Amino acid sequence: MAETVLELEGINVFYGAIHALRDVSLCVNAGEVVTLIGANGAGKTTTLATICGLMRPKSGSVKYNGADIARAQTHELVAQGLVMAPEGRGIFPNLTVDENLRIGAYARRDKPAVAADLAHAYEIFPRLSERKRQKGGTLSGGEQQMLAIARALMSAPKLLLLDEPSLGLAPLIVQTIFATIDRINKQGVTILLVEQNANIALKHSHRAYVIEAGRVDIEGDSAQLRNDPRVKAAYLGEG
Repeated sequence: MAETVLELEGINVFYGAIHALRDVSLCVNAGEVVTLIGANGAGKTTTLATICGLMRPKSGSVKYNGADIARAQTHELVAQGLVMAPEGRGIFPNLTVDENLRIGAYARRDKPAVAADLAHAYEIFPRLSERKRQKGGTLSGGEQQMLAIARALMSAPKLLLLDEPSLGLAPLIVQTIFATIDRINKQGVTILLVEQNANIALKHSHRAYVIEAGRVDIEGDSAQLRNDPRVKAAYLGEG
């Protein structure tokens, strides 16, 4: 049985008086792609923010490789291999593609490995290689999403959190992004994926959790959830 990389147990998070996450529990095992699906405002991004130290839970535990990280600082978690590519990409528009990627490795001191990872990022995303001297702000939306994922890979993640990687992208670009996510996973990176496009998320993940109004409502194998009448009706446009 695969070891558990990430485990949330009974997480409650508040924005002021708003109870944003209600007793959320989930786990991610080594080598998996796990997806968290749900409507806009359901609590998906808040879950990721809580995992990577940007939000503090009022109660419950967040464990990464067995250690409770609910009070850890985000930069400490990045150094431990827990890395997020945020919603909205968050690239540096006035820096070149190459500079953006090198910033992803800011905490690393292993220069030969960084150089190897930079070459690998360009190999995974050849379009970025063609544009390495271009400023990030001049890239298309799809290219910026590629850059956000590649920059996260430069932090040498063991667990990669992806927040809405398909947001605002054309269908053909979305297919390219998800094919790359599959490839990254096959190369040994465990992935927790937040995605509004439930159809593609369930096709490219092993297990899934459905979150509604801050609660985990349904969970199971992604293939099973694609055939679940509740998921079909609410998220796949069927039923």
